[in-house]
Amino acid sequence: MNIDRIVLAWAGSVVLASVLLSQLHSPYWLLLTAFAGINLLQSAFTGFCPMVKILKSLGRKSGPAFN
Repeated sequence: MNIDRIVLAWAGSVVLASVLLSQLHSPYWLLLTAFAGINLLQSAFTGFCPMVKILKSLGRKSGPAFN
């Protein structure tokens, strides 16, 4: 699995988990959803994503989105 797919799968998992936790525990978990959305939005404009740096340092191959 390349970096692009890992980042997208991770972001989707974080959003789904935080929505589920907000329904089961506390609405404050929606702050995690907001954080994920803000991070995705800033990475669309700047091209910088912290998770990409981590995955590249672990030796994962880049896909077409994160070169």
